[in-house]
Amino acid sequence: MLAVREEFTDPALTTDPADLDDIGLRPKSLSDFVGQRELKEHLGIVLEAARKREQSADHILLAGPPGLGKTTMAGIVASEMSAKIHITSGPALERAGDLASILTKLDVNDVLFIDEIHRLSRQVEEILYPAMEDFQIDIVVGKGASASSIRLTLPRFTLIGATTRTGMITVPLRDRFGLVARLDFYEVDELELIVQRTARILKVPIDANGAHEIARRSRGTPRIANRLLRRVRDHAEVRGDGQVTEKSARQALEVFGVDDLGLDKVDRAILSALCRQFGGGPVGLSTLAISVSEQTETIEDVYEPFLIQQGLLARTPRGRVAMPSAWRHIGEAPPASAPELF
Repeated sequence: MLAVREEFTDPALTTDPADLDDIGLRPKSLSDFVGQRELKEHLGIVLEAARKREQSADHILLAGPPGLGKTTMAGIVASEMSAKIHITSGPALERAGDLASILTKLDVNDVLFIDEIHRLSRQVEEILYPAMEDFQIDIVVGKGASASSIRLTLPRFTLIGATTRTGMITVPLRDRFGLVARLDFYEVDELELIVQRTARILKVPIDANGAHEIARRSRGTPRIANRLLRRVRDHAEVRGDGQVTEKSARQALEVFGVDDLGLDKVDRAILSALCRQFGGGPVGLSTLAISVSEQTETIEDVYEPFLIQQGLLARTPRGRVAMPSAWRHIGEAPPASAPELF
């Protein structure tokens, strides 16, 4: 059995102290950003038009699984517009006053980035509506019968929201974004370029085959690619000659429990439970989550997108279903009859 550490392939986790280095690894311009060609083209047009008008850019909503570059892209927008960026998250804005405090401190053309914007409370979200449309907010002063409302005018700013769950964004909020874009999983050749770029920055000696081996096991996710590179580097320095090659990368990733498809312990536990405990499904999400001791949101947002993309799992109206390739991946023969998808 492999010794497994799932945090190496969980893009939502950022507990590794080395992740602080990501600030230095993030590209600062659209030209340096690898992948997401269509999004870069759209953003390039939007930002260039805003610069020509000498105005702030339209509000932008970025959607997609964790680790694909939503935060990085927000930083690039600020950099391209020569603006300051203010970063917060939906869960951190508990009260309307929390958001109002941030909005009133913005300068002209500043960028406000709200991660997990789908987790904003209804009261906070309603403050955003006039702020996004009219660049104004209403603040209630006092309580009870003596309370009064004061309207404040805000400088023109750009709001960038990031979400892993587009379906949880309310229609009124979504409609106020001028550009709604989705980040897709990266191709292996794109991840190779990211791994090689990170290796140059971190001064890690790596050859093309070593970069390819890390890239193809990175679940289409740059954050995972950078994290795996660090772990492969550590393994090469401790148990090798410090060089990252295809062989040393394979050895390191085996030690850290990342299999040939880039799946980790939780991925394999999901597939194993689905096939062995529930006969391939269909099985409900909550039941599946309990069987692998994970939160339903984690299964749905972090693990399922890649498993679905790889053709290992399917979401159906009746529940989750294991595809034939999932059975083969865990070393089991798929059932003779096809799974019921509807």
